[in-house]
Amino acid sequence: MTTQTADHTDIRATNLAAVLGHLRREAPCSRAAIAAGTGLNKATVTSIIGELLERRLVRETQQTQNHVGRPATLLVLDGSAYATIGLEVGARGLTALACDTAGDQVLRWHRAGPGVDAGPAKTVAALAALARRAITTVQSSGRQVLGITVGVPGLVNRDGAVVLAAALGWTDVPLRAELAGALGRPDIPVTVDNDASLGVLAEHLYGAYAGTPNLIQITGDTGVGAGIITDGRPLAGHLGYVGEIGHLRLVPDGPACGCGRRGCLEALASLPAILERVDGTVDDDPQQQLEALIRRADAHEAGVTKVLAEAGTHLGDGIAALVNILNPGVVLLGGAYALLFDHLAPAVDMALREATVAPDAGGCTVAASTFPHTATPLGATAQALTPLNRGRLPSR
Repeated sequence: MTTQTADHTDIRATNLAAVLGHLRREAPCSRAAIAAGTGLNKATVTSIIGELLERRLVRETQQTQNHVGRPATLLVLDGSAYATIGLEVGARGLTALACDTAGDQVLRWHRAGPGVDAGPAKTVAALAALARRAITTVQSSGRQVLGITVGVPGLVNRDGAVVLAAALGWTDVPLRAELAGALGRPDIPVTVDNDASLGVLAEHLYGAYAGTPNLIQITGDTGVGAGIITDGRPLAGHLGYVGEIGHLRLVPDGPACGCGRRGCLEALASLPAILERVDGTVDDDPQQQLEALIRRADAHEAGVTKVLAEAGTHLGDGIAALVNILNPGVVLLGGAYALLFDHLAPAVDMALREATVAPDAGGCTVAASTFPHTATPLGATAQALTPLNRGRLPSR
């Protein structure tokens, strides 16, 4: 009997996931359209929709006249009851974003600091304060928080510990456990993932190249990382350590990297490396420094143009390694790279085509991210919806 119950629960969850997935892609749509699109029988769809209506995950909207027959009531996702929170830790500060279950933004905040040199303890405390404020705001809107996901520029294991974030100077930081403990909210699951892996998830779900089955997003605001979608699925790897192209050694006797080696892509082409080459240092306010860099690049200042061209060449060499191995259809430059895209792209494209074995870079397109400021926290809100998207309804 126990096995039968478990089997029934699993089947119900699979069917719920199919209905919610269809609604995310096709809403507004009718019950009949959901049945046709999912292959479920009409009675099953009616039962599932009834439960989703009761739980305020779906709502009925205006009726529409079909070509033949009676008017059909349309269904859309309802975001009034639940939301998820995405957080990002980066050199430019901390970002919080909350989206409801219909995909609408509930809040978006950014705070400068704590700086890269602040250390894990101060950063976790600041992150917890930001998360508590976000939880309060979401709950005051009448929504339940289903989960929190944090994006970090580094290696994150399956327990949510940051094994190495060289650009932050972090080693073996149990971030998930420490943040969950600081929040004291066992009812709100906390997960941690690599920032680029979350960024590519946002692009794959919502961006200009959404649905591209082989997609990579490169970020370089703190470290340099790659989020990778292969054959429509996120690439996770054996232990979750995927996409660390920032530590490809491109120049053996090159500048020192935070990982302890020399000549890594991160030390040559990350935003901090670019700012240090242009200004001789990285300020306490890297956001303001980035804005000044963009203005100088747009003014075609010779020194800035030279540094960006060299960084673009190194970045193109790093991307070529991924293209030769994975043959993506699209590589997106995210974060600061997206804001500097016009200045980086010519050198990136030239280096990529020179270093790629396949003709025309294997058909790969390099483009700017759709979400230069919010890809990581947006992807984090989507990842926090994973249990629901798998058909596991929130506790009442």
